[in-house]
Amino acid sequence: MLDENGYRPNVGIIVTNTNKEVLWARRSGHDGWQFPQGGVKSNESTEQALFRELYEEIGLKKNHVEIVGRTRDWLHYDLPGRYQRSNSRGFRGQKQIWFLLRLICSDSKVNLRRCSRPEFDAWRWTHYWRPLKEIVSFKRDVYRSALTELEPLLFDEVRAKTG
Repeated sequence: MLDENGYRPNVGIIVTNTNKEVLWARRSGHDGWQFPQGGVKSNESTEQALFRELYEEIGLKKNHVEIVGRTRDWLHYDLPGRYQRSNSRGFRGQKQIWFLLRLICSDSKVNLRRCSRPEFDAWRWTHYWRPLKEIVSFKRDVYRSALTELEPLLFDEVRAKTG
C-alpha cells in the first residue's frame, strides 16, 4: 500500500526502560542496528500496527508497555535505489508515525523469535541518542526528528520529579 507520493505507511517503535535507555536491535544476518518498525496494513490504524509489529518483531504484548507518546505527523525517508523493490512501481520510501513506549514488565519478555523469519537476531539497551551514530545514513534525519520530538515526553517527566 503506497500513498499518492510513493511512500509506504509504517510505524517506528522506540521502547524505553526505567533507566531511559532505548531498545536497539540488530537486523538478522546483517551488521545494521535499528529500532523496530513495520508497515501499516490497509485495514488497521497506526496504533493497531504498532502492537502487531511490537509482538511480531520483539515479542512484546500490549500489556508489556505503555504508550508515552507519538509523533504528531508522518516522518518520511527515501530509500536509496539499491534498496527499492524492483516490482514496486512508484515506491520511494516510507512514511512513519513514531511511538515512544515504556516497558512495564521485565525485559526478559523480549523475544526475537516470535515469527518464522525473525527480523532481528540480537538486541541491547543503549543511550537515548546513540542510535543517531549507528543508523544507516538514509534514515538518520527521520531518527533525529523522532527522537527530538519525543525526547521531552521521556525526560521532562524525570526533570519534573527531580527538579
